[in-house]
Amino acid sequence: MTAHDEWVQRDAQVVWHGFTQMATFADNRPIIVDRAEGHELIDVDGTRYLDAISSLWVTTLGHHVPELDDAIIRQLALGAQKLLGEQGVPVRVVSMPSTTVFDRQTDEYRKSVLPDGMPRVAVEAGVTDFWRKYVGLDGAVVGLDRFGESAPAGDLFKHFGFSAENVAKAVRSTLGE
Repeated sequence: MTAHDEWVQRDAQVVWHGFTQMATFADNRPIIVDRAEGHELIDVDGTRYLDAISSLWVTTLGHHVPELDDAIIRQLALGAQKLLGEQGVPVRVVSMPSTTVFDRQTDEYRKSVLPDGMPRVAVEAGVTDFWRKYVGLDGAVVGLDRFGESAPAGDLFKHFGFSAENVAKAVRSTLGE
């Protein structure tokens, strides 16, 4: 079995492709990215591809452009984690890009990721109700329950409270502070 075939098999077992047309996915040979150099992605077979967006892939796998690293680090949850850490409040950040895959895991695994009795806050640039399943009735969700606003993304995030400070405030509310 080639490295490519091994990764395709692993991918099929555990990865959710939310933005991929799954009806034709199996008919195409997927690109399995191994690393990045500058604006190029390099697959497990050594083939080079132009990364038209040249952002997250290059940052996480490539040369670590400081400006791109800083933009990713400023994600809301990590920013809130840092703010709270500076105030002596330890916070663990969990990324859950596929709740479907998470829900298929064993109960033991799910509890290791989201332990019982721990305050929980979800951050979602979308509808909040869905996340109650994960945060519980005592948890908090920083999200958006209405649509139709139009402005530059930064202005909308500020308007709707998508900031590290607001996420930190939601965490503190679950702690009774």
